[in-house]
Amino acid sequence: MSVPLTQLGRTGLKVSRLCLGTMNFGVDTTKEDSFAIMDAALDAGINFFDTADVYGWKTGEGVTEQLLGEYFAHGGERRDRVVLATKLFGRMGNGRQTDWPNTQGLSALHIRRACDASLSRLKTDYIDLYQMHHVDRNTPWDEIWEAYEVLRQQGKILYAGSSNFAGWHIVKAQEAANRRGFLGLVSEQSKYSLMQREIEMEVGPACEDYGIGVIPWSPVAGGALAGIMKGQEGKRRNSEFAQKMREERGDQLNAWEALCDSIGEEPGNVALAWTLTKSFVTAPIIGPRTMEQLQGGIHAAELELSAETLAKIDEIFPPFKTSPEHYAW
Repeated sequence: MSVPLTQLGRTGLKVSRLCLGTMNFGVDTTKEDSFAIMDAALDAGINFFDTADVYGWKTGEGVTEQLLGEYFAHGGERRDRVVLATKLFGRMGNGRQTDWPNTQGLSALHIRRACDASLSRLKTDYIDLYQMHHVDRNTPWDEIWEAYEVLRQQGKILYAGSSNFAGWHIVKAQEAANRRGFLGLVSEQSKYSLMQREIEMEVGPACEDYGIGVIPWSPVAGGALAGIMKGQEGKRRNSEFAQKMREERGDQLNAWEALCDSIGEEPGNVALAWTLTKSFVTAPIIGPRTMEQLQGGIHAAELELSAETLAKIDEIFPPFKTSPEHYAW
């Protein structure tokens, strides 16, 4: 099958309904396996790749971005086929000096330097979607947007996105962009899964109103929704996090896995398919460590959950109303 396409927020940009997250590449997944996964993703119609300058978790090195740069350098129109998203905010350092000031955040200086460094590592002359990895409460929006405008005028970026923003941050950012006559945000990456549905109160509705596509990260709740109560032996099931989830939310997760068994589908795939039923969601991020996990995500994109199944899911994981309805009446 081919993963279907959709528009990224209110833009004319067409992206796949699954976004390939690369955080594991170069860390838990070898370069060779990462390349194979990216090739398979493209073959399946996944044209939306997400990374960040800090991925690889070696300050200042941009390990994962470098790996993607090697992948694009192999040719075969790989770069042209990909809508490439990366992020800035975290401390990166400057060469050997990882403790220099102005090497993190969203100052105009760091935005300029971070973008040039990412372009170099990624071996490309432009970034399709340049995302703020976190809100910077110390930098005014006019400074941030002016720096983004310069990058866009220089042809180094095409679109701007955010990540981990609260609803009111999105409003402040977008209103500041509107005053400048700038397109502003076209996407927001938020932590969103059945086990963490808070963005339904404000972030989701705000994004939908502004035409900002939501790109959920951790849609399987760090593996908790992938079948940790039974089966799924391995690293995630035996992790400290999984043990904590079994202790704190075991009854809920048992009910979840029983429901998935009743419809004959793997829990992780159902969790991913559920995010795709939300009107504000553009493309959940899948972060496969293996080819098998990639194939599971691709299968999830074709799953159709019945109204009855969706109602049962809401019984297990209660939803939020939009604000102020949720807390006012």
